[in-house]
Amino acid sequence: MSTKKDPWVARDLTRVAVFAALIVVLGLMGPIPVPGLVPITAQTLGVILAGTVLGWKRGAAAVGVVLILVAIGLPVLAGGGGGFGSFFGATGGYLIGWFFGAAAIGAIAHSGPITWWRVGLGAVVGGMLVIYAFGLPVQSLVAGQPLGVSALQSLAFLPGDIIKVVIATFLTLVLARAYPPAFPDRVRAKKSVPASSAA
Repeated sequence: MSTKKDPWVARDLTRVAVFAALIVVLGLMGPIPVPGLVPITAQTLGVILAGTVLGWKRGAAAVGVVLILVAIGLPVLAGGGGGFGSFFGATGGYLIGWFFGAAAIGAIAHSGPITWWRVGLGAVVGGMLVIYAFGLPVQSLVAGQPLGVSALQSLAFLPGDIIKVVIATFLTLVLARAYPPAFPDRVRAKKSVPASSAA
């Protein structure tokens, strides 16, 4: 993460609110059926996009807003879930993982100019590895089963997670070209490298 000052401006609050709303809206969508694979829930896609577009501070803040809404009981999770008890269920670790995952995604994706490999790497590390690192132990504990068993069960969601990483990377690169103001001012000051020429 950069040690340079990264002051927030009024637009940053709007960006955080917009991406928090995006995560909530994606949670209202039902599972997306994929032939031959486990259905995909879209909410994690919003978490990944919050990190890739907003960076580590603002991306984590957007997820934090959603988690606060969950904690106070609003039905903002996929399938209409919500309430403080959500953090103590089998998926509670994944919710906490969203926060740290968004931070990791943003730190990697914004570590230099916006390129496909930085964005993709950030999405994989934060959107998959970090979230699973928090989610699997809690899932294992709540289910009363070995961690290895929980990990094997989660392999069914791997194809959907990879699809979300690809979609988020594509959308981030398109947004960087089509609407740079979506990104924080400090990131826009960096010269973005076209995906075709990124190494």
